[in-house]
Amino acid sequence: MTSAGRTPPAPGSAGHRRVRAARRPVIAGLAATAALVGAWYATAGAATAPSLTPTTGTVTLSAKFPYLSAGYNNTREWTRTATAAAPNGTLRVAWPAADGVHVTPLTATGTRSGADTVVRGAKEVGGLVAHNDGFALLTRVADTNKWKETAAAVIRYTNGRQTFRTKLTGTASNDTSPTLDGRLTWNGSKYGAYFVVHGAGGFADGHFGDKLSYVSAKGAKLSGGWSWGCSHNEGIALHAETTGAFTSLCFDDWRSGLFVSTGIGAPDNAPVVQREQCWAGYCGGTYPSRSGDLVKSSTGRYATAFASRGAASAKKNPEDSSGRGWTVTPKTSTHQVAVAFLKNRNSGPGKAIHLSHNNGTEHVNVRLAPYGKDRLLLSWESLKNAKCKDGTCTGAFTGTNFRLIDWNGTFQSATKVVNARITGDIAVQKDGTLTWASVPVTPSYATPLTGASPTTTTLQIARLRP
Repeated sequence: MTSAGRTPPAPGSAGHRRVRAARRPVIAGLAATAALVGAWYATAGAATAPSLTPTTGTVTLSAKFPYLSAGYNNTREWTRTATAAAPNGTLRVAWPAADGVHVTPLTATGTRSGADTVVRGAKEVGGLVAHNDGFALLTRVADTNKWKETAAAVIRYTNGRQTFRTKLTGTASNDTSPTLDGRLTWNGSKYGAYFVVHGAGGFADGHFGDKLSYVSAKGAKLSGGWSWGCSHNEGIALHAETTGAFTSLCFDDWRSGLFVSTGIGAPDNAPVVQREQCWAGYCGGTYPSRSGDLVKSSTGRYATAFASRGAASAKKNPEDSSGRGWTVTPKTSTHQVAVAFLKNRNSGPGKAIHLSHNNGTEHVNVRLAPYGKDRLLLSWESLKNAKCKDGTCTGAFTGTNFRLIDWNGTFQSATKVVNARITGDIAVQKDGTLTWASVPVTPSYATPLTGASPTTTTLQIARLRP
């Protein structure tokens, strides 16, 4: 699908970084607003809930990590890290620095186990898969093209040495990848890489879409996927499947909403999860680092969480002769937390369930992860006294919140305010322990980010056992 008639944001502009906007939806509530929380949320199961208190440790970094990025309207957002678990239980954490992307090896308990592997020339953490003998990284590398932009690439390291570097965009396919906002998954025999592309010739010249590519264990490009999918993708999720197409979700600005796009390129008829006003920067957030991800149950169901402004009205755009375009008027100026459940990867979801209803509070950095056998951990950061303009909000940070839900969206615990941030991908270990890396600083969302990012030489490693 080409975004015909759309003017793409200029490279390097705030609009160009739209996918990085911090739509970090979050449910509201904290200790200071406990009374309101009680009014907003159901409390079923709270008496049997665990403490939801993660244990934390620190890892000293070998280079400076710029931990903030400017999203749409220069919204403050966390620079993405990725934590992944290998089959043998060991962990890897990927984070960007000036000399490339660093991959730090950790023990199963989250302590450093060796020196970093530095992927030279890599520009972004777009996804990470941990193997017993190394890792695979989705990132961006230098390329030659009309826009002078980077190319998407999957890079594999084995026992400390690069074993392949496979570019996924280039002159032959008329595309680049100036920002990935991607996802990399592995099903035991092949990788799936899902990421944003910029047309550099051909029918999509100058427009933004997304691409799903499959790569073999030895780095060969495989058939399947698509070269051009969701328009101006505002959020990506991908789940590896043993057979068939990997299950995927996208926020599409042209069709205005969140869609199931399993095995579909240009998903004009894909099932709708939720209609949203998805102009650049207005949607709920980019999936891999700032929204709820895509979790699969033992029975084949899927769950996702995202920030939502809802839809006061949604209708076809009469100015779009293709019939694909939609115009959505949001219900709220702030983002609220929503979850949605899919029966399976081939059918549409039920209606999205909104779990917060406080219009004065912005909800950011919403995440979802499996918690034990039959529950999900929902997390969010909340900003009170939110002031919003053009789809983004500033406000006073009031805490990082954890709460359990079941596979019907019903709360199974009280809200727990914790000190550990979640600023990137969460690793799920064999025993169900959730592990992630974050920056041990107190967030501030009071003003937009201007100028260079602050840096840190320390990461906090948090672990939560069901």
